[in-house]
Amino acid sequence: MKPIWIVDDDQSIRFVLEKALLREGLPTRSFTNPRDVLLALSSATEENGPQVLVSDIRMPGGSGLDLLEKVKAQYPALPVIIMTAYSDLDSAVSAFQGGAFEYLPKPFDLPKAVELIRRAVEESQREEVSEEQMAQTPEMLGQAPAMQDVFRAIGRLSQSNVTVMITGESGSGKELVARALHKHSSRASGPFVAINTAAIPKDLLESELFGHERGAFTGAQTMRRGRFEQADGGTLFLDEIGDMPFDLQTRLLRVLSDGHFYRVGGHSAVKTNVRVIAATHQNLEQRVKDGAFREDLFHRLNVIRLRLPALRERREDVPMLTRHFLQQSAVQLGVEAKRISDAALVWLGQFSFPGNVRQLENMCHWLTVMTPAQLIESKDLPPEVGVVAGGAVESPVSLPSAPGLSPLVVVPSSVSATLAETPALPLAAPAVAVANWETGLEADAMALLASGRNDVWDELTRRFESRLILAALAATRGRRIEAAQRLGIGRNTITRKIHDLGLE
Repeated sequence: MKPIWIVDDDQSIRFVLEKALLREGLPTRSFTNPRDVLLALSSATEENGPQVLVSDIRMPGGSGLDLLEKVKAQYPALPVIIMTAYSDLDSAVSAFQGGAFEYLPKPFDLPKAVELIRRAVEESQREEVSEEQMAQTPEMLGQAPAMQDVFRAIGRLSQSNVTVMITGESGSGKELVARALHKHSSRASGPFVAINTAAIPKDLLESELFGHERGAFTGAQTMRRGRFEQADGGTLFLDEIGDMPFDLQTRLLRVLSDGHFYRVGGHSAVKTNVRVIAATHQNLEQRVKDGAFREDLFHRLNVIRLRLPALRERREDVPMLTRHFLQQSAVQLGVEAKRISDAALVWLGQFSFPGNVRQLENMCHWLTVMTPAQLIESKDLPPEVGVVAGGAVESPVSLPSAPGLSPLVVVPSSVSATLAETPALPLAAPAVAVANWETGLEADAMALLASGRNDVWDELTRRFESRLILAALAATRGRRIEAAQRLGIGRNTITRKIHDLGLE
């Protein structure tokens, strides 16, 4: 295993962390200043580079935040933990804005610090597995005529630097097309930088795109390069361009016109050489008519338009995509890959998939976790597909529960022993799920109360939290931090819950 790199000018901090990590079987390498770290990184190989970087924020030889920015530019997937004895809001915000994995205030509890570093190691290893799988699997899949047209268009555009506009419904794979256009272009050796303009608040989007100078606003302790600078010599993918604020559209038009822009708070023009690929699920012509999108920017972006078909327009691709995503989910979750029956594939082929390929991918994660057997049958499909045990199709709201079974509980067999220990309340069959789960909860509560137990609250809370966390982990491919964010709870909370509920 690659070592944990520790950067701190305080010898006692380095000594304590080294000893604690070595006891846990984690190799370490220590540095006293950022300059030595950057020098070591320049000569590091795939085998002896860092697994995780743990850095102090204020050191005589430089700033941990500057180090974070430089390291992230070179190794974007490397988890970086920032330590500081100055627990102020600006430091925390700057650390997370710079892409830090976590922020660790001093003095810290040593076991918690080791646990945090272990989580960072797990995240790093998960990213390595994901990148390895991406390298081994095709970047895009599709045999349908509509997808073959897309592949042909990518081929024709491979030697061109022309601006491309990708349109299509949410979840149809627009970013995959953008990555393919970059990979097969003359800019393939340069960076591919993606940004979702709809996911970033308006006040932060300008800084994200164009960067900012030190002191440009509260919390801007260092100069930061924006996405245009990061993508210099490569490709910048602007997703959901139709949601970009109107005033920023003017700045974007200027950059597309001459390649020059100013950082926020800056006075010197910055030159960049970037190919822009934009994407949207909206009707931009209508947005222009409504006055929400600049017409001149629309024409600047709309040089070549590439329409990506919805999944319901390429139903013949569903079986191939399903098997691919089941294999992918198994690797990411560290389990044996599930197989799917022909009958279940027929049901999936008839489903409209309003969320397109992304919805199918998430469904495959759900099936990998929730299906108890290795073969996925029609009855194992999630309720929105409309399958019930008898083979009839009904609205998910009216799906009945199996006789004698609680409709509340649907769990994979691997965790059923942990989550359901009450003989009087058997688990629901994996095919059964009910939209009105409150009724099932009430039935379970009544049964437990009737049995004379005095821990009903704890028992049902434990079951509810377990299923909620498992569902979030399935939806986020096992990424705990993202699962915590989606659930609206803290990182430490989900880690503690996973441990307390026995979900490790």
